[in-house]
Amino acid sequence: MRKNSKKNTRINGEVKKELSVLITREIKDPRINPLTSVLDVEVAPDLKTAKVYVSVMGDDESRKTTLQGLKSAAPFMRSQLARNLNLRNTPELTFIMDNSIEYGINMSKLIDELNSKSSDSSDSTDSSEDDMDDENKYDDEYDDEEDDE
Repeated sequence: MRKNSKKNTRINGEVKKELSVLITREIKDPRINPLTSVLDVEVAPDLKTAKVYVSVMGDDESRKTTLQGLKSAAPFMRSQLARNLNLRNTPELTFIMDNSIEYGINMSKLIDELNSKSSDSSDSTDSSEDDMDDENKYDDEYDDEEDDE
């Protein structure tokens, strides 16, 4: 089975769905942050290993303790996967912290700040441009009067 085959993609999706349910509903470890999301799962073509990309909203300490909790709960999750999914081999889970959601939120905040700053500065330049337009209008009227003479 190739890495990007339809079967592998379908298995990745099923494992991701099952792990999301397990983390949010089944695992009672207090170290695991309630705002933990499974972003992606990459199951190897031989179904022996799986990389689980996880995002945790919170500070660095919360991320570290959540990762420790997930690593200690990995054998339980693997047994639940074996019970719920009909796979030839149940993959060994490796959890990897992914900060892409938090990075996206920070970038979005920076963009919003820049947009608000530029809109504030454009309001002040708009009024000065209006003043310039009025002056040009008067100049044009004066030029028209000279042309008449």
